[in-house]
Amino acid sequence: MIRHIVMWKFADEAMGKRKEENMEIVRSRLLALRDIVPEIRGMEIGKDILHSEMSYDMALYMTFDSMEALEVYKVHPEHKKISAFVKEVRIGRACVDFEIEA
Repeated sequence: MIRHIVMWKFADEAMGKRKEENMEIVRSRLLALRDIVPEIRGMEIGKDILHSEMSYDMALYMTFDSMEALEVYKVHPEHKKISAFVKEVRIGRACVDFEIEA
């Protein structure tokens, strides 16, 4: 199994919307992928509740059966659309992918 974790810092304003609005757009579009991309085995999305100087605004936690399944997700046209939108509204991003040991 593969874990895919992404964290974003969002701009206070971008594309004519406030940070909170853009975060909700990203959240809802990503959650919709569960019904579109069958390779997704699990997904959780959360907004930061501490708001410390080290915090990111939102985190995505996903599970895939294999690296191949993750690659299918990464190149899926609907994922690419969301990714393009996120690039316009974020100011920072961190990502890690790792294999879960049995």
